[in-house]
Amino acid sequence: MGPKAAQLLVPALVLLTQLLSLSDARDVGVCYGLNGNNLPSPKVVIDLYKRSQIQNIKIYQPYSEVLEALRGSGLSVSIGPTNEDIASLAASQDAANAWVNTNIVPYKNDVSFKWIAIGNEVIPGPLGANVPAAMNNIRTALAMIGLAGVKVTTVLPGTALGTSFPPSAGAFSSDIIETMTSIASLLAQDDSPLMINVYPYFAYASDPDHISAEYALFTSSVPVVTDGSNQYFNLFDAMVDAFNAALEKINFGSVKLALAETGWPSVGNEPYTSLQNAQTYNKNLLDHVTQKGTPRRPDYIMPLFFFEMFNEDKKEGPVEQNFGFFYANMQPVYPFW
Repeated sequence: MGPKAAQLLVPALVLLTQLLSLSDARDVGVCYGLNGNNLPSPKVVIDLYKRSQIQNIKIYQPYSEVLEALRGSGLSVSIGPTNEDIASLAASQDAANAWVNTNIVPYKNDVSFKWIAIGNEVIPGPLGANVPAAMNNIRTALAMIGLAGVKVTTVLPGTALGTSFPPSAGAFSSDIIETMTSIASLLAQDDSPLMINVYPYFAYASDPDHISAEYALFTSSVPVVTDGSNQYFNLFDAMVDAFNAALEKINFGSVKLALAETGWPSVGNEPYTSLQNAQTYNKNLLDHVTQKGTPRRPDYIMPLFFFEMFNEDKKEGPVEQNFGFFYANMQPVYPFW
């Protein structure tokens, strides 16, 4: 090899190394629900995650068969108690210890628990005020078994925001500010993220006269919303930054966000649902989130869970049944992984 060829090869190798590092570092997962007929066994599902090179998995409660299948898998796991357990976990340290001893301790040596989410979309709502105490008790229980590094958080829906437009006006509803301030204080102590569910699909499908497909699907070539010095080319960034602004307003702008759910249904509400729209949204989202942040947090690469692994026919209505990447027979709904 001549000197010129060698000079060209070095930068190419550096670029390749950087790309491989980015791929290895991607904090990307898929939610795994079980509300479907004829779904594969958990062991087969975990093998599908590994074959598809999906590094993270989110389950909505501690299914023992799924946890057994996760042993030695190398997948990072997000898990949580059922919403019905939150009040007892908040009221009693003993109850939190028992939950951890039953659902975490038997698996902790060969399952990689990364996040524990206390409450799935319970804020706002009657259970919401219990979340800070439940989080704190679970944190204490984890520290007692040597797992203080596991991030304890909660998952918020978009309805937690009283104001969301423009993004800089994002603010939590007045009735949850006290609860959210307590939660953010706990998150800040451990550098844990606040998890959020973000669905541009629902915003677009409910108001297509004012929200364009291009804005919802990451295909706009021009800014659609200008908010001060920030320009928004896609609805996803605007929705996320409304949460960032809300955290700033309670003096916890340092708390990071993680995406607990996002996705696009492939069937059920045409023309807004289609295989092409689902593939376009998820692919463009993956490219976007793994390469850059939002206008308000441009340097922060946000952890991401797609919703969801399988179409689940026990869910209510055709839209909710068709967010999956795979059919129950494990054939892909559309090419992605």
